[in-house]
Amino acid sequence: MSRRRTLGTKKKIALLVSAATVAGGGAFVMASTSNAAPTPKSASESTVCLGLATALGNNQKFIADQRATPDAQSEARIANREAVVAEIKRKQEASGCAVGESAQDSQTAQPSQPAQSAQPPAASAQPSQPAASAPAGNGGGAAASGQQVCNGSTVTLSGEGGAPAASSNQFPVGTKLKVTNLDNNKSTTVEVTSVSGSCALLNNAAFEQVREPGKFLIRRALIEKVG
Repeated sequence: MSRRRTLGTKKKIALLVSAATVAGGGAFVMASTSNAAPTPKSASESTVCLGLATALGNNQKFIADQRATPDAQSEARIANREAVVAEIKRKQEASGCAVGESAQDSQTAQPSQPAQSAQPPAASAQPSQPAASAPAGNGGGAAASGQQVCNGSTVTLSGEGGAPAASSNQFPVGTKLKVTNLDNNKSTTVEVTSVSGSCALLNNAAFEQVREPGKFLIRRALIEKVG
């Protein structure tokens, strides 16, 4: 009888150990699952990630263009932009975005204006005067002062420091641009100080003057050449 009781006790201990092992394993799996790193967000899932991806794409395009057609200053420009690219990637990681994802900025197509139907000439119609041609909205450096430019273009940041400034692939250094964020009606007037891969790219200080909190992209922007 004592042997049976002893075996019974051993079986109970074995069962308790097995149960504890299973429970511990389950707890470990749950803990591992809860501690798993969240999946990085893509540009299509977050406005912040889209803005950073656009900024990264613009800088990468600028670097590629400088390497394709180098000049005496290309090496210095590339080194500067590579530092900006590294900073943007750090911001992507800190914001929970997919690090290294880039999206090249592009101007959205403007809706075409419907063609106006020709009116039959009246019997007493006077000779028509030649219509003055309207300046193109997307004109570059030849645009008149006060004219709206870069129609449909989004605005993001270059990641560069320093006083408020802009870079552009359409306007020469020294051009002054007024950028208005139509979502919060904040504006900044900046001078173009360097070349970039988009119509208007703001540095960090200029972007802070017009940005919405937590966003790295201005979808609805009004850009004017003012000087």
